[in-house]
Amino acid sequence: MPTAPDRAEGSRSTEEAQIFTAEHEALRSSIRRWVDSEIEPHVDEWEHDGIFPDDLFKRAGDLGFLGLHYPERWGGSGGDYLTSIVLAEELSRCGAAAILMALAVQTDMATPAINAFGTDWQKEHYLAPAIAGTKIAAIAITEPDAGSDVASIRTTAVLNGDEYVVNGAKMFITNGSRADFCSLVVKTDPKAGSAGISLLLVDLKRPGISVSKPLDKVGMRSSDTVGLTFDDVRVPARNLIGLTPGHGFAQLMNQLQYERLINAVLSVAQARVTLDATVDYVRQREAFGRPLGDLQVVAHKLADVATELEAAHALVYTVVQEVGSGEFSDRRVSMAKKYGAQVQGRVADTCVQLHGGLGFMNESRIARQWRDCRLQRIGAGADEVMNEIIAKRMGLGTRRSGRGA
Repeated sequence: MPTAPDRAEGSRSTEEAQIFTAEHEALRSSIRRWVDSEIEPHVDEWEHDGIFPDDLFKRAGDLGFLGLHYPERWGGSGGDYLTSIVLAEELSRCGAAAILMALAVQTDMATPAINAFGTDWQKEHYLAPAIAGTKIAAIAITEPDAGSDVASIRTTAVLNGDEYVVNGAKMFITNGSRADFCSLVVKTDPKAGSAGISLLLVDLKRPGISVSKPLDKVGMRSSDTVGLTFDDVRVPARNLIGLTPGHGFAQLMNQLQYERLINAVLSVAQARVTLDATVDYVRQREAFGRPLGDLQVVAHKLADVATELEAAHALVYTVVQEVGSGEFSDRRVSMAKKYGAQVQGRVADTCVQLHGGLGFMNESRIARQWRDCRLQRIGAGADEVMNEIIAKRMGLGTRRSGRGA
């Protein structure tokens, strides 16, 4: 008779038990109730419609879930970084990665730089409303001709009196069609390379901003993704994060570490959901007169991906613990982001295979998880960019004495 799984739903791994407290687990229970009652029952409809309601941001803000690790002064809960990890894990159970990605933009991608480097005025007018869910946030980095190579962006912000005049275009902007503001990556000194980059808070209802129709994505169907065009858009100089131009690249790199790590957590958490659902499926589905899970070829496939997932989980949560204690290694964050996403892809592919034809049907959540997870190896820094960071920290791949590439 098959033994029970060693990771029943709600159980904690050794790494998790070491870092999560009773307060974290109480928070987890609250988020889980919200996800189970107000999100999960609707995700199939929202995926079909290609959008989830804007009100979900406000509801999350009302419940206090958009500012868990931000200061109480700006409406946050004043919790530690691990509260954000708990939120990411529990949102991963909702059945649609698009929703948790859109909310993660609000909590861990568009707002960390405001909290870390912004003025009190910027925090009052942008961070606090984002935490409350009364303003939806986006982050605008990628351009039609510049993705991973941030230093090559062409969007400019030229100071004219007490305003910046912004011109350029951004692409693949999550929350872009409904966002109230974005953290916009611009060149305030186009001739200075990365030293000329700044971060500018831009209200997206300003004259001169055009929003494309929603982009037709392979996955992440219920979150909006658009292109933004800026044509002589005038933005007050007080909206420049930190007020001093040219500091944006360092600010952005700091913010990207949190984005990459939260993506690693999402990858592992979503892969766990996919694997658990598939284990349940192969126990119930019969073929050749017995459950699929009794067939050695099936059991061994799942044993292989379960082993990889445990390895990814251990790496990711080691880095989570380091960041939670104030340590930050972009090399290890890059490793966690890359490996977590790669393992999630292998788990999803195996699980689709074991679902057979059902796994290839759009109405199947396994198929959705397979489609959605492919973005994880591209967004917030592609695998190749993560490898470049890792290699450079190893002293490899850099130009020295004119040799190498």
